[in-house]
Amino acid sequence: MDAFQITRALIDIDSVTPHEERIGDWLFDHLRPLAERFNGRIEKIQVEPGRNNVWAWWGTPEIVFSTHMDTVPPFIPSKEDDEFIWGRGACDTHGLCAAMIKSIERLLEEGVRDLGLLLVVGEEVDGRGAAFANKTPPAGVRYLINGEPTENLLALGSKGALGLRLTAEGAAAHSAYEELGDSAIDKLLDNLQSLRSVIWPSDPILGETTLNIGTIQGGIAANVIPDQASATLMIRVVSDLAAIKAQALAAFDDRVGVEVVAYSPAVHLKAVDGFETSVVKYTTDIPKLTNWGQPLLLGPGTIHVAHTLDERVPKKQIAEAIELYVRLAKQLKTETKN
Repeated sequence: MDAFQITRALIDIDSVTPHEERIGDWLFDHLRPLAERFNGRIEKIQVEPGRNNVWAWWGTPEIVFSTHMDTVPPFIPSKEDDEFIWGRGACDTHGLCAAMIKSIERLLEEGVRDLGLLLVVGEEVDGRGAAFANKTPPAGVRYLINGEPTENLLALGSKGALGLRLTAEGAAAHSAYEELGDSAIDKLLDNLQSLRSVIWPSDPILGETTLNIGTIQGGIAANVIPDQASATLMIRVVSDLAAIKAQALAAFDDRVGVEVVAYSPAVHLKAVDGFETSVVKYTTDIPKLTNWGQPLLLGPGTIHVAHTLDERVPKKQIAEAIELYVRLAKQLKTETKN
């Protein structure tokens, strides 16, 4: 199968988190002949029942390619035209997974060894597959080439994420008698406004810290004082994560409860001579794979269409990614020898 056929085959398997078993089985069956042909090994590693990481390696895996198998909902089957392959996971991350597979095949055919491929579950929700893999890294790994849509530009860094859920409680009453009630929504809004007034730090490479209030819920009717309210929010972090958390928590008073639902640091990444670079604003599995060598981030497609109903990946970029992955691995191999 060529890279385009692999991309479509992966898209056409429903792999919405946490339903990764079928796609993991497909990838295991597809990669097993490549492992056998070049004296490699391949394993399915159970993260939890019905959810398996796939780990293949040839020799001592100094350079490991990695991406995730899962997608966001809803499942969208594949289609293609002259320019794009469309469907859920096209750019995030089935197209680049196909490119990684074909690049490893090319490298092995050229006699390059000491390679690995780690495919994980759960990135779109909690990074559970990466966190599980981080407990048992292979001996000798030096570099991790992580795959996310970067438009084939080597990312110099990615923002972190601090996700919070706020809850407030009050007392219900008829809205005509305000003195009899206690508005949970008022408490919530006061605290959200306080958070919005925070002056966040910036970074010369990663840019600005940003705040998004994603959801607000509460109350039952316009003429009832609300006795409950909640909100979820995401802070895209460019500096020390613990300091940002402390800054956020200091903005709240005791009228709201606070739960941390996402906690991932910003990362600065390696530049490589001859590769064009960019900075991405999203979070990856890299902070959960700290034991898998020095990380790099590169992949075809744009994050701007990931998670949308029009998700797609340019065929030209898939083909380019194969060449870039091959060149990057060879260049890193040279650095490893030195």
